[in-house]
Amino acid sequence: MLKLALLFLVAGLVLGLLGFGGIGGAFVGIAKILFFIALALFVLFLVLALFTGKKVKDAID
Repeated sequence: MLKLALLFLVAGLVLGLLGFGGIGGAFVGIAKILFFIALALFVLFLVLALFTGKKVKDAID
């Protein structure tokens, strides 16, 4: 998902440089949304991994 966000960001910047400001801004907006979704998923999976790891460690001991 971060690759897709980076792709949209670069495309938006190139479109902005070429004079297509409206669609370039839309691409940058999509890149922001994808970045924050990826960040939220990372935090969610990090928290889940921490809780699950403790349960597995307790089950082994």
